[in-house]
Amino acid sequence: MDLFFAALGLIILLLAGDSLVRGAVNLSLRLGVPALIVSLTIVAFGTSAPELLISVRAILDGVPGLAMGNVVGSNTANILLVLGVPALMKGLSTGGCDTRKSYLQMLAATVLFTVLCMGGVITWVQGLALLAALALMLSSAFKVALCHRRDCRDAEAACADEDEEEVEGADPNMPWWKVIMFLLLGLIGLPLGADLLVDASTNIARHFGVSETVIGLTLVALGTSLPELATTVMAALRNQAEVALGNVIGSNMFNLLAIIGISSMVGPIPVDPGILQFDLWVMLGASALLIPFVFLKWHMGRIWGAILSALYLIYIFAVLVN
Repeated sequence: MDLFFAALGLIILLLAGDSLVRGAVNLSLRLGVPALIVSLTIVAFGTSAPELLISVRAILDGVPGLAMGNVVGSNTANILLVLGVPALMKGLSTGGCDTRKSYLQMLAATVLFTVLCMGGVITWVQGLALLAALALMLSSAFKVALCHRRDCRDAEAACADEDEEEVEGADPNMPWWKVIMFLLLGLIGLPLGADLLVDASTNIARHFGVSETVIGLTLVALGTSLPELATTVMAALRNQAEVALGNVIGSNMFNLLAIIGISSMVGPIPVDPGILQFDLWVMLGASALLIPFVFLKWHMGRIWGAILSALYLIYIFAVLVN
């Protein structure tokens, strides 16, 4: 039954997160907030809402290892599995992608997070450092987006239409009652799904005699990476390698800076010795694996997809038997 409730909680979280994003996006656009701001803030935070709710609930329930494991495990899964599976299916032509700046920001966020973890606990002080880094990252992205808008100001109407179409969940014709319904479903479903998933995951950990951190690194991390996996697979099928890479890079930065940064304001997050000795370095190593694809424009073909996917399976096996 715990496996059933964990799966049910995960499904509710994913559906509620999508519902909240749709409602918030269309409410903001109806109130006149530019689509540019919506895409940089509301969509980014909305898609991270399930992970945030899980982490906050885990800390309040006295199982902070679940929160830490979820973030570290999700970041590892995002690179090895979320990029590996679509590359194995079709290949990702990364030669035309220019994600160097965002990748370096992700690498810097990963190094900063690792250094802060060396203290053995993430408190509100370290959390403030992570949130400050997040603010710098968002500011940089905002400036780049503004430059893009200035470059196409001669076709301002067309750019505005393009921005609105690119914002996830945007529907200019959505009626008010539907906007409110999406918001309510998201606001009710997120805490409900988080409660179910955290409670069931904790029971599973106790039943099998493993730590909450291990469950966070495996079951919860894999589950919360499913939206990124679906997005990346669709991007690969549409030959949009830059979307796939950008999705993973952005998700990893938000996991480290926003999720842990905000969660640490709720309570201290101790860092499990196993994460310090093994999982953080796997996360760093997985991040470094992207260097040839980002800077040397290597093609991420099926062989690389098989290698990345196999590395993730080996990592999961190592976590479970350790």
